[in-house]
Amino acid sequence: MTMRSNTKVSLFTMLVLSSFGSMDCQPFARSLLPEDQGLKTEKLTQLHFYFHDTISGPNITSIKVAEAPTTSSSETFFGSVYMADDPLTEGPDICSKLLGRAEGTFMSASQEEVAFLMVFNYVFLEGEFNGSTLSVLGRNAIFHGVREMPVIGGTGVFRFARGYAQARTYSVNLTSGNAVVEYNVYVFHY
Repeated sequence: MTMRSNTKVSLFTMLVLSSFGSMDCQPFARSLLPEDQGLKTEKLTQLHFYFHDTISGPNITSIKVAEAPTTSSSETFFGSVYMADDPLTEGPDICSKLLGRAEGTFMSASQEEVAFLMVFNYVFLEGEFNGSTLSVLGRNAIFHGVREMPVIGGTGVFRFARGYAQARTYSVNLTSGNAVVEYNVYVFHY
């Protein structure tokens, strides 16, 4: 290589490197003030609704999508995985006002008792919460009187949400397995 070609390479390298230095780079992380992001005073909201889980009959809302080789011999259905799109209603009757949908999955995760790992988004379709969601992830031991699961986030009105959901079985058909579950949800949000 000649001296002249080395100079061209060096000038080109300096030009390229200097152009990177002039770019407006955002830092990886920075502190923000909540009020600068439009967040106001945090509030606590209680939601009350009924969750309708229909696993048999003409209008199925939950369906088994997978199971382990040993699920059929397990007393706790260990290893079974269900997908659900369950209606959330104002009252325990399926014909009461539709407030939203519970969309997600639940899996039998215990070998000792019937307890599901629940991963759900509660998608609200009504009133001031229309278009907003809450995300719930937790353990649901369905034969306990009250089950408590954490609310881990949300969208829309429920951005930055945190709280908990309490579930109580309202009714269950032991033949079909269909259930209505009463939910009280307590959530902090802005």
